[in-house]
Amino acid sequence: MLTDQPIAHFVKGDDGEPRWHWLADHLGRVAELASGFARVFQGQEMARLAGLWHDLGKYSHAFQTRLAKAVELGPDAAREGRGKVDHSSAGAIWAFERLRRPGLRLAFAIAGHHAGLADYSSPHDPQSALETRLLKTELLAAARAGGLPPNILAPTPPCSPPSGWDPALWTRMIFSCLVDADFLDTEAFMQPQRAAQRGGWPALAELEPRLTRYLAEKMATAASTPVNQVRAEVLAACREAAKRPPGVHTLTVPTGGGKTLSSLAFALAHALAHGLERVIYVIPYTSIIEQTARVFREALGEDAVLEHHSNLDPTQNTYAADLASENWDAPVIVTTAVQFFESLFAARPGRCRKLHRIAGGVVVLDEAQLTPAQFLRPILATLQELTAHYRVSLVVCTATQPAWEPIHTMDLRFDGLPSDGELAPDPMALHQRLQRVRVELPPDLNAVTPWEEIAERLTRESSALCIVNTRKQARELANLLPQAVHLSAAMCAQHRGQVIEEIKRRLRDGEPTLVISTTLVECGVDFSFPVVYRALAGLDSIAQAAGRCNREGELPDRGRVVVFVPPDLAPPGHLRQAAECARRVLAGGPADPLAPELFTAFFRELYWLKGEDLDAKNILRLLKGFKFRSAAEAFRMIKEDGPPVLTLYGQGAELIDTLRRDGPSRELLRRLQRYTVTVPARDDSQAWLAQGWLELLPGDLLAQAAPGLYHPRFGLCETDDPWPPAGLIVSS
Repeated sequence: MLTDQPIAHFVKGDDGEPRWHWLADHLGRVAELASGFARVFQGQEMARLAGLWHDLGKYSHAFQTRLAKAVELGPDAAREGRGKVDHSSAGAIWAFERLRRPGLRLAFAIAGHHAGLADYSSPHDPQSALETRLLKTELLAAARAGGLPPNILAPTPPCSPPSGWDPALWTRMIFSCLVDADFLDTEAFMQPQRAAQRGGWPALAELEPRLTRYLAEKMATAASTPVNQVRAEVLAACREAAKRPPGVHTLTVPTGGGKTLSSLAFALAHALAHGLERVIYVIPYTSIIEQTARVFREALGEDAVLEHHSNLDPTQNTYAADLASENWDAPVIVTTAVQFFESLFAARPGRCRKLHRIAGGVVVLDEAQLTPAQFLRPILATLQELTAHYRVSLVVCTATQPAWEPIHTMDLRFDGLPSDGELAPDPMALHQRLQRVRVELPPDLNAVTPWEEIAERLTRESSALCIVNTRKQARELANLLPQAVHLSAAMCAQHRGQVIEEIKRRLRDGEPTLVISTTLVECGVDFSFPVVYRALAGLDSIAQAAGRCNREGELPDRGRVVVFVPPDLAPPGHLRQAAECARRVLAGGPADPLAPELFTAFFRELYWLKGEDLDAKNILRLLKGFKFRSAAEAFRMIKEDGPPVLTLYGQGAELIDTLRRDGPSRELLRRLQRYTVTVPARDDSQAWLAQGWLELLPGDLLAQAAPGLYHPRFGLCETDDPWPPAGLIVSS
């Protein structure tokens, strides 16, 4: 043995001598941390055992011998897996032997604390399945032979989730507590300077007065308009409602009615009233999350808000925030729906690490109607479980409530998510008072309007926004209007952000502005145009488009929202189904196409139409069978048709040169995310690579090699783009 007692880790000091992390100390500290994390959902005893038993395999002579070799050869030898020893199965085996059925859930967490949660059984990969690992009883015997203290294995009371709780979510929560505790204790020993950077966030009790002062100043300088009067009433109602018990709350406020800051005010006051620990604000698109986080920082302070999403520019982030994004140890978190929901169903330790931080918090789902329908059943079932058993209070925040009330009919059984009450004062009255637009429907919702006609009509407008359904449509229409500004996801995040700021400037200065955009502007981008054209889509999308028209009620009359039927159908799947449902709901030309009761009819018809597709990947069935890894792999909210491409736009060229010279690093890759565009089809990327338009860089990353592949107006080209051949020639 390396020392007179077993060790968990070692580091070499400046003098070259090793420093030991005693295994008994590590197990005790991880057990203590994990138990504290799980207290909020009554899981402290199970989490304590997970921490106490997670590294039992390190007591074996084989593992201690491996560490001795790592001391001799250097830590890189361990990282490269030389002489790798399975140290996580022993604790899983003991948990199952000692506790049987409850222990099986514990075994998942212990066995997966490095590799991730496994499936219980897997015909495709039986060696990774938990049932296979539980048969390796010789690993537990080896740990005992190596000196495993009997007191660690002393009899313990049976532990199990309370009756009626979902065992799959309970298992993932215990797993989250364990991996976070293990990371933190290991980091405290191996990287104490990094560990010291954690924490330091202001308490929620400090933030609520900051928000109160900010809102008071904002209201004192606001013009006395009907829109601002409604915003003040919504804010007052949300503050008053903060005294309600935790549960599922709806906030139904028309676009522009101030729901973002009002929901934040409710969340902070509600958390303080009920001893909740943090506020998590979930936003559907990265294109608007930066704007929301910026508003929250203005209101709460730069030190109060953690912004966590894939497009975050690390040069604009603090080291402490970068650490907190690993486990969401912050009072106010602004994140994307992809980050939030995929974490709820994840299996990898890094992704699950933050999961337990959701318990005991207020979660605000902004623009909740955009929750992906193909995952709606598992998402709503998990939200129901969180609010029922994990002290989560939920705010479903939108102008167009997605009809999540239960529906049980002969044709459809939809358990939904029952609401405990509305926060806004009389949503129907708010809709009437905030009617700032007039929706113009075509006489025949089946009659197609050619792009040439749409372009000709747009040229007659002084300023207008036209929203279409696809990148291809945006390019086709923008090509007919050389004076128009183009916006789409074919542009990298840095490019889009600069164009959006220029559009806002032109609108402020009263310059004629014509914009052709995909749906990325529909949520949270606070444009205000006198006229908005919208290609036929779901009724919720039409309403969101209307929110970019006469937003502040600044026009003497109502703004105009013009709905038209484009020459080509919406893409197959959800978008096309939503458009067809809208076509049926709007048939007959209702007097108010944005009336709240129409949205109830629209969503119920959409859910009826999709039926079993509301759990298209059978996530609930997979989790019921404890197939954690399969469920995580199936739960992908964004379909990745093709790989990301690093573009030469702006600073992207310099960053690509750095990548080519120095190889990938975490900070460099995060900075490059703002200059990345996803290729619509994998075949395109392979063809471009073969023709030399792309190059393969370290880390198997694809980067733009031909200057003409990224257009200064349209962004990354696609196979049918009309690029001049000279622009695609790669210089030697």
